[in-house]
Amino acid sequence: MTLTPGPFRRWVLAARVRTLPAALVPVALGAGLVRPASINWIHSALCAVIALALQIGTNYANDYSDGRRGTDEVRVGPFRLTASRLVPAATVRRAAWLCFGVAALAGVVLAAATSWWLVPLGASAVAAGWFYTGGPKPYGYYGFGELFVLVYFGFVATVGTSFVQHRHVVSSSWWWGLAAGAMACVLLEANNLRDVEGDRQAHKKTLAARLGRERGAWLYVGFALVTVGALLLAHAWLAAIVAGAFYAPGIRVAQSSRRGRDLLVLLAMSARAQLATGAAALVVFALR
Repeated sequence: MTLTPGPFRRWVLAARVRTLPAALVPVALGAGLVRPASINWIHSALCAVIALALQIGTNYANDYSDGRRGTDEVRVGPFRLTASRLVPAATVRRAAWLCFGVAALAGVVLAAATSWWLVPLGASAVAAGWFYTGGPKPYGYYGFGELFVLVYFGFVATVGTSFVQHRHVVSSSWWWGLAAGAMACVLLEANNLRDVEGDRQAHKKTLAARLGRERGAWLYVGFALVTVGALLLAHAWLAAIVAGAFYAPGIRVAQSSRRGRDLLVLLAMSARAQLATGAAALVVFALR
């Protein structure tokens, strides 16, 4: 028997806490490129607020848009507010835009202290979060999710955080951005592999749904390998070793015969791998 989550817990579940490392790890990596004594902690905190608010807002926006389209009716993933009908769809939409508003406010404060070029960049991030599953032609339904995740959860978050510390782009931040974006894509594939059958029924053409369960597993493997490769190119050997060790169990699960609900564990494994890799990267920074 499945218990109905309470008024507060249902919002926590819909925020999809296990996906939040995708927001925080890139910020930590970007800030970590600066020597501890030189870190601007206020700017770093603002970057963290922006990243978290955008991620949670995107999760609520996806909940709203997928629920309105009926996509979540055939899903086996985490709890959804709109599809459960425990919360009115309009309330979920307002919550998404409230989170985007928090991100925008923090972004304006950060831009005023650093560069106004951050404003259009932040606006594009909000648009990317909403139109992932929202609007008449959501790009997540056409197989472009990985591209946008790589750009915004990788390069924009990591290079952007590094920029507000240095006031210029550090060359090595691109490799760290690639690693962060690839890790976020691993999380995306953990979701998409689980939802292959449901997404196909709902005509949601993610790359995993296009390739099918077996071939789609190679997307998970590929992004895990890109993570390790980017860390090696950044000369972060310890982080690369930790990433390889923590992603190996997830790779075995992705390439197994598990389907649907039996793949729920893959998201948790991928989130742990991302956190462990991020922690190892901070150790690398501290030892430099």
